[in-house]
Order: sequence, then structure tokens, then C-alpha cells
Amino acid sequence: MSLFTGALPLVPPAGTAATQQDKGPNVVALGGGHGLSASLSALRLLTSELTAIVTVADDGGSSGRLRDEYGVLPPGDLRMALSALCDDTDWGRTWRDVMQHRFRPGKGPGGSLDDHATGNLLIVTLWELLGDAVAGLRWAGALLGARGQVLPMSTEPLTIEGDVRVTAPDGTSQLQTIQGQARCAVAGSLEQVRLLPEAAPACAEALTAIELADWVILGPGSWYTSVLPHLLLPEMRQALCHTPAKRCLTMNLATDTKETSGMTAADHLHVLRRYAPEFSVDVVLADPASVPDRQEFEKAAAMIGAEVVLGKVGASGRRPVHDPLRLATAYNDIFGNS
Repeated sequence: MSLFTGALPLVPPAGTAATQQDKGPNVVALGGGHGLSASLSALRLLTSELTAIVTVADDGGSSGRLRDEYGVLPPGDLRMALSALCDDTDWGRTWRDVMQHRFRPGKGPGGSLDDHATGNLLIVTLWELLGDAVAGLRWAGALLGARGQVLPMSTEPLTIEGDVRVTAPDGTSQLQTIQGQARCAVAGSLEQVRLLPEAAPACAEALTAIELADWVILGPGSWYTSVLPHLLLPEMRQALCHTPAKRCLTMNLATDTKETSGMTAADHLHVLRRYAPEFSVDVVLADPASVPDRQEFEKAAAMIGAEVVLGKVGASGRRPVHDPLRLATAYNDIFGNS
């Protein structure tokens, strides 16, 4: 185990990076989990005017426990977004590791901290002290020296509900309703997805950020549980459809997953078209390896008004994860060409 030595570093002053170089475009990134973290890790290299808008429907693990026990927003995806915005300095790396640290089961029986992430506990603490979800996230961001801000998509916890086709005992096929992000994420093939409560309010600060943005980035991420929810929330969908900002959709590297079994990259675009036919996109960014049928994909992209940009954005190795530097290069080219 390595130990930190030397004087405790000072918190980086707000705006330091921006005074040393151009602030860059005003960018809003939407999503959740590892997908949003990937886009934020890339975008923070390009701009200091960065806002993350995060799904708040998680009901599993540490987030689910805190949500159930305290009635708060699930903090996990918000924590991951804050961690991704930490600068690559001693201060940023240290606080990123602190936020992501997860307590292992102790030697005693049934420890209440088991499997909780430190950052989740810190965020919930700030919410209890301040009584305001947005203010709590701003304080957390200031502590971390985060490059940008993190906002929830809604100020109340949301629930994802979906219908899956199952085989009945008599051999017939029928739809079964399942509830919760954790269950929907491994459902295999969802035929219908809903967000509950249907008329939940969107975060006002998030709507303002979308209106003022130069670019809106949607994806990558779990398609039904991290990307699509932003278009299922009525106020958020309206803001995304009417913003004067340009819109970029970042595709996943793996399309045939536990959540999207049997789906192609083109099928992913058809899903967005089905749930939000009024939503259009300027650019769809995809890694060539994830688009085996390029003609079909370009045809689907044209249906939502998008130009297809293909670029190697995946990391080297077997795992389908985005490389921050490659993704940043692709975004920089897209922003420049606009």
C-alpha cells in the first residue's frame, strides 16, 4: 500500500485552468455510470465549461441502499461523474480515489459500511446538511477541484420500468413487467420502457445548462437505463429537442449486451427514434468496429438527421471501453468541424 508524503496540497483555485488556456465550448454531457464517466474524462481535456447531467434511477448496490434508507437520490452515478471531472493533479487523483473507495466487509458481523463507496456517503452527508441536492453536488465538486459541474436529471428519485417477453408455462409468449434499473439492465431484450413517476420534474439547473450549451453529448452508456431516460423525462426531452446547441450521439463499443441482446448499432438509433421521434442529432460518433453494417447504420442515422463520424475511440485490449484521449481527439475534431 502506497503512502502519501509531503505537504497537503492546496485546493486548485476555481478557474485556474481557464486562465491558462481558452475555456473551450460550453458542453453538456448526459448519461450515467461508466459511459458518462468515459465521455467526461475526454471532455474535461477540451473545455472547462462542462456540465454533466446524470440519471437518478439506480436502485442497486450502495446507491440503492442509501436511496431506500434515506429517501435520497441514488448518489452512485453522480459520484462517478464527479470523480471523472477531477484534474490529473495530486489533489485531483487523491480525491478521485477517496470518492471511489469502497468499504470491504470488515471482520465483525454485518458491518453497516460494507460495500458503501466513500463518495456516496459524502454526497448524502452534504445533502442532509444543506437540504439541497444541487448545492450538495456543487460543494462536493469544489472539494474535489472538479473541472465542471454535476447535476441530477431530476430532483427526485426515478424508477425505470420495462416489459420483457417471456415464455409462459403453456408455451405461449407473453409480456412481463419488471421494475428497477438493476433488473432492466440484465433483462436481455426490453420491448417497452417507462420512467416513473411519468411527470417527475427535471432539474431546473439542468434545463438551463442544456439551453445555454454549444454542444450536447448523449451517450455512451447502457442504452435503456442510462441514455434513453433523458428522452423519457418530458421536460428534459423538450429541452433536448429545442436547444440551439448542436447534438452529438456517442455510440457504445458493444451493442449486443445483457440489456440490448441481439441489437445492432442501427437498432440503437431506431430505439431513440421510436421513443422521441421529434429528437434530432447533428453527429453520430461510432467506432468502426462496432458498426459491421455501415450502410444500414448510416441509413438509421439519416432518420434522426445525423451525419456519421467513424473513428477509433476504443481502448486497446479486449474490454469494450472508450479511451479518453482517442475520444477527446474525436470530439475535438467534431467541435472544430462545426
